[in-house]
Amino acid sequence: MAGHSQFKNIMHRKGAQDAKRARIFAKLAREITVSAKQGQPDPAFNPRLRAALTAARQANMTKDAVERAIKKATGAGGGEDYAEVRYEGRGPAGVAIIVEALTDNRNRTASDLRSLFSKHGGALGETVAFQFDRLGVVRYPAAAASPDDMLEAAIEAGAQDVASSDDAHEVVTAPDDLNEVRDTLEKRFGEAQSAKLEWRPNLTVSLDEEGGQAVLKLLDLLEDLDDVQNVYANFELSDAVMQKLSA
Repeated sequence: MAGHSQFKNIMHRKGAQDAKRARIFAKLAREITVSAKQGQPDPAFNPRLRAALTAARQANMTKDAVERAIKKATGAGGGEDYAEVRYEGRGPAGVAIIVEALTDNRNRTASDLRSLFSKHGGALGETVAFQFDRLGVVRYPAAAASPDDMLEAAIEAGAQDVASSDDAHEVVTAPDDLNEVRDTLEKRFGEAQSAKLEWRPNLTVSLDEEGGQAVLKLLDLLEDLDDVQNVYANFELSDAVMQKLSA
């Protein structure tokens, strides 16, 4: 029986991983379709599409799936017409949350989000964007350059700041400078891991173990929704709390 139980656990984990992978591909496909529809279907002349294709490559999305997503933008592949919508609200412990969605049914998306916020101690609809800054972020693996070389190149390219760690370099730019900074860095260091606009909190809420657990659960559920592309929140967890939650 122990062997049977172990096999079932393995299969359950594999099923969960496969489902998560499918959701990631679906979200990437939507972003590719919307990007190609808003601009030209040639990534050389469409920075947003270029970023979406980079993300697809990083996730090992198949070439056929990428081509189908681009065809949908021209109407050749049929399918839905997605709208970009931003939702704002409060989660547990007053944490500010921004949700970016691509949806073909605003009423469904709003209803799904409102239900999740309500069930998990939050409320959708409160304006919180003032607690975040809109920034461009270009990411490279740590092996792409030394911290000094990346900092020097980024500042010369017009970036605002660079944060380097053992794993990666994060180059922060003004929103309007993102594409120019990325293009300049790629001439020197090769293709970036990602280059996109993000919401970064300018005011954070420090959470204890209970609050952290509640917020992380809500964020996971939000990210699992098909219509949701990105979720941002303004909370902080101490190393001690992170260790407890990871145990």
